[in-house]
Amino acid sequence: MKIGDLSSATGVDVGTIRFYERAGLLAEPARQANGYRAYGREHLEGLSFVRHCRALDIPLADIKKLLDFTTSPLEDCADINLLVDEQIERVRARLKSLKALEKQLTALRAQCAQGHRARECGILGELVSAAHGEACICHS
Repeated sequence: MKIGDLSSATGVDVGTIRFYERAGLLAEPARQANGYRAYGREHLEGLSFVRHCRALDIPLADIKKLLDFTTSPLEDCADINLLVDEQIERVRARLKSLKALEKQLTALRAQCAQGHRARECGILGELVSAAHGEACICHS
C-alpha cells in the first residue's frame, strides 16, 4: 500500500508517518520500481502500535524501547514495567499541575460577577495586573 493508504487506514498524517520512519519507530518500507514506498501489514501494525502508545502520551523514546521489546519476546518485562511506572508518574505530575491550574482559574473567575462592562471586569483587571507585573522592568 502507498503512504496515503497507510495514512487513511490508521488516521495518522503522512508527515507524521515520515517522521516516525526517520525516528526509527516505523520500519523503512521497501521501494517500488517507481520509487514509491511500499507499506505492508507490518507497517500498519507498527503504526497502530505507535499511535496507541502516543494516545497514552508515552514519549517517543519510550515507544522505541517498547518496540525493541516486541522483537525480543523472551526478554524480562521488568524494564517495560519501569517504563509504564515512569509514565504513570508523569501523568500524576501533570494531573497535579492541572489541578493547580484549575484552582488558579477558579480564583480568577471569582474576581468577576456577570453584568459588568469589560472595563469593570475583575478577570481582565487581574490578567492586566499580572501581565504588567511580569513585564515590569524596574530601573535602579
